Amino acid sequence: MKSAFITGANKSIGFEVAKQLLQNGFYVYLGSRDLQKGLEAAEQLKSEGLIQVEAVQIDVTDEESVKNARAEIGKKTDVLDVLVNNAGISGAKSDENGNYIPQTATDTSIEIFKEVYEINVYGVIRVTQAFLGLLKKSETPRIVMVSSSQGSITLHSDPTYKYYHHKGAVYLSSKAALNMYTVNLAYELRDTAFRINAVSPGFTKTDFNNNRGTGTVEDAGTRVVKYALIDQDGPTGKFFCEETNPETGEIPW
Repeated sequence: MKSAFITGANKSIGFEVAKQLLQNGFYVYLGSRDLQKGLEAAEQLKSEGLIQVEAVQIDVTDEESVKNARAEIGKKTDVLDVLVNNAGISGAKSDENGNYIPQTATDTSIEIFKEVYEINVYGVIRVTQAFLGLLKKSETPRIVMVSSSQGSITLHSDPTYKYYHHKGAVYLSSKAALNMYTVNLAYELRDTAFRINAVSPGFTKTDFNNNRGTGTVEDAGTRVVKYALIDQDGPTGKFFCEETNPETGEIPW
């Protein structure tokens, strides 16, 4: 039985990815910063007959927490087939009236940049490096970086792009940084069985965006899982968003 580890999997897209991988016969390690919420999510899946799942506490901003998660999973298996780096935050702030405060390049606090990068970039690196040893023992190792089309510098330089005016200096740049890490990681592992890709699930209706999204978590989960299941002839080091490009899915960096 193949196994997968998903960060930020106790709710929303991460939870849906866990569900779909379970439906595809995987054993899933459901990562959650709050262990109790992770346990509740695992129990919900089990109540639906998807029993090959267990919660693992992980705070991607905490080196010790990441090491402990790696050790915990290492007690259960010598091999990990799929890593989905899903945990992330937008860093969006609201004023006293609940209005969104734009993440401007001119005056957004460096502290907000640090907060978002700590999870969206450094957290991904911590987790990926910690689990590479288990992934290398798989015959078909897959890493999916849950990114965003908002991290595409090419698209956000194009005035015809439908989200061109939806800028955000912090979140967008964090995803661009994540994308570059993906390119470098895929390049370094290009002569191995690894397939490593960045995937944007699309503008999905979740609490991540105060439910302003237009897509469903089911569709978002399907888009992510697709690249967790690709065969050896599949792509690596690519960037996909089926919402932006329904034909091939690939979008520019």
